[in-house]
Amino acid sequence: MKWNLRWVAAQRDIWRPTQLLVAFQEVGFNPSLSKVAALWSGKPVTVRLDDLDLICAALGCTVADLMVAEPAAAPAAKPEAPARAAGAGAAGPVPRAVGGRRSLPPN
Repeated sequence: MKWNLRWVAAQRDIWRPTQLLVAFQEVGFNPSLSKVAALWSGKPVTVRLDDLDLICAALGCTVADLMVAEPAAAPAAKPEAPARAAGAGAAGPVPRAVGGRRSLPPN
């Protein structure tokens, strides 16, 4: 989701969090200035639906104006490594030669 609070506020000639706080207080929404600054400065992790309703009332907008859905970015596909023939390329483990014979596996 894209958070467009600053864009919507700018369209209503609101340019600072303190001006936004005044607009909120006019509709009976009394958050702290730090909460308003957090909403202003970045995308909030959560917003209560009651608060969202009051934000829309203060700015004369809809939820669709404040939040715009963005498609989730799909992870970039990793290029597949070409199939290699057995024994080609990187060598596997090489047994140690001890006295010309290999030792027997443990019982």
